[in-house]
Amino acid sequence: MTRQLPSEFGITVVLLIIGLVLSLISPMFFTTSNVFTLLLNTVNIGLLGLGETFVLLTGGIDLSVGAVLALSGVLTAVLFNAHVGWVIASLGGITSGLLVGLFNGIVVRYTKVPPFIATFAAMGVASSIPLILTDANPIPIINNSFSFLGQGFVFGVVPFAVVIFVAVAIVAHIILSRTVFGTHVYAFGGNSESSRLSGINTTRVQILVYVVSGTLAGLSGVIEASRLASGYPTAGAGNSLFEAISAAVVGGVSLFGGIGSIPGAFVGALIIGTLSDGMNVLNVNSYWQPLVIGLVILIAVSVDTLRSTRQGRTPKWMALLQKSLRKDAGPESSGATRKDTAS
Repeated sequence: MTRQLPSEFGITVVLLIIGLVLSLISPMFFTTSNVFTLLLNTVNIGLLGLGETFVLLTGGIDLSVGAVLALSGVLTAVLFNAHVGWVIASLGGITSGLLVGLFNGIVVRYTKVPPFIATFAAMGVASSIPLILTDANPIPIINNSFSFLGQGFVFGVVPFAVVIFVAVAIVAHIILSRTVFGTHVYAFGGNSESSRLSGINTTRVQILVYVVSGTLAGLSGVIEASRLASGYPTAGAGNSLFEAISAAVVGGVSLFGGIGSIPGAFVGALIIGTLSDGMNVLNVNSYWQPLVIGLVILIAVSVDTLRSTRQGRTPKWMALLQKSLRKDAGPESSGATRKDTAS
């Protein structure tokens, strides 16, 4: 009896090869300090990527995660300035992400607006609020207990933020692989209509995945505010969204829904983080870094599309396009069919 290798084995090998190559090119790469710096820099990418995984598994997408990161960090700083305790301030920041996710889920579900458009609009709103509240200026946060979230170390070695990331990944994996909700997420991504007909509460599933994504983006923003000791209104304006989606897709999460796993997204985040850190160590111009990561995600999406096609599974975007074309040509098409039959 042959034992099947886990689906994440391939990308794990890729991660090891990338690490080995970078170690051979630069002896500075595989040092203890740089490895922990790499892991710390991967935390935000990873948390956003884990949340994005839930949404992608249902065939959706969340473009608001980078903006939510900035929003939650700034709201945490605002609450600190209002003399609220650091725990309440942190929970307030995380809750802001949860509410944005809830808004996204409700809009996508009940208005039938495509997730790309709905979350793109939410991104605009969420990115504007921090700028309005701060007049585009960072708000400092001075609190030793709060600073430990993003700057502290466990046993003086492991960054506490990395511990949080790993713990969240474990919980997320258990939810998707061992709970009824996780089964429903995969079922919804595989075929939403069949899921509904089989009795699954598809409304709850679709809304909750956006809530999870928003909550993890809020947590990421709080950790980022702790690392920077301030709420930066432009914290998520860089490559955060791009890297989050890249991490999930590179990790084997399908853009078409129903395929992927948390361990895969976890390794995908490490790959993106390793590439970014390696290019920094090698003093690669920052303008080249999005290009490299863009090529990586292009290859990953191409492989995903080819895999779906070879398995006889029409990608969701292609199925929607075909359905739209059939709807537009419906009356004429049916009339032509009747005419041909009569002749």
